Amino acid sequence: MAKRNYQGKTVVITGGAGGLGAAFARRFVGLGAKVALLDLDGAAARRMAVEMSGAGAQTLGLACDVTDPEACGEVMEQVRERLGGIDLLINNAGITHRSAFKDTSAAVFAKVMAVNYLGSLYCTKAALPSLLARRGQIAVISSVAGVAPLYGRSGYSAAKHALHGLFETLRTELAGTGVTVTIICPGFTNTGIAHAALDGDGSLTKHRQSTVGRIASAQEVATALYRAVAKEKRLVVLSTIGKLTYLINKISPAMYERMMLKSLKSELER
Repeated sequence: MAKRNYQGKTVVITGGAGGLGAAFARRFVGLGAKVALLDLDGAAARRMAVEMSGAGAQTLGLACDVTDPEACGEVMEQVRERLGGIDLLINNAGITHRSAFKDTSAAVFAKVMAVNYLGSLYCTKAALPSLLARRGQIAVISSVAGVAPLYGRSGYSAAKHALHGLFETLRTELAGTGVTVTIICPGFTNTGIAHAALDGDGSLTKHRQSTVGRIASAQEVATALYRAVAKEKRLVVLSTIGKLTYLINKISPAMYERMMLKSLKSELER
């Protein structure tokens, strides 16, 4: 049985103009929630919000650079003023790269960490007072790369592992406050992030993405996220391949590494 109902609640989604972010927004709009879409591309966030408000939903599209802590604070204040508070924060904004560690500049590592890790940290810090007041929820979009290595994505995997360390610890600090933390680990998903992957020098990569197993749709991940937060789950690893990856890496990391190399190593050699 679901523990949470989102009718009339305020849901804030970072990376809200992208594939997953838009799917999350549509899912919660359909549940009667008020939705704020935050995105570096403010115009795209506003267009998305207007599109979704056509069905009578209360939506808000705002520009936000999640790597700027002051900007995160200002945007969360706007959400509180215009939508009445924050009940669910979905930390979804992210970027990736496809490049070997030896070929990846320090600037790329810093950018990936700034968006994927620090962006979630800054947004959560800014939203936390409202979340505490309303006994709200924090959802973190991680990845299977957050629970296992992923060849050619050392910076991305590092940022996702860092998210787990941060939010698992935060969960313990929030015990007894009524605020819950849910970490979602999708596998390969059909979103725009793969087409905007960085190469080692910071340009868009020309390496084709290798995938394993069935590619999930953004709508499937949105449904899984809703079910997870509604039931106040702690950690949810999606897809059959994702669950097997998590299990095999726990039991035998060496076996998992061999399997991963066989499946993915060729993508950086094309």
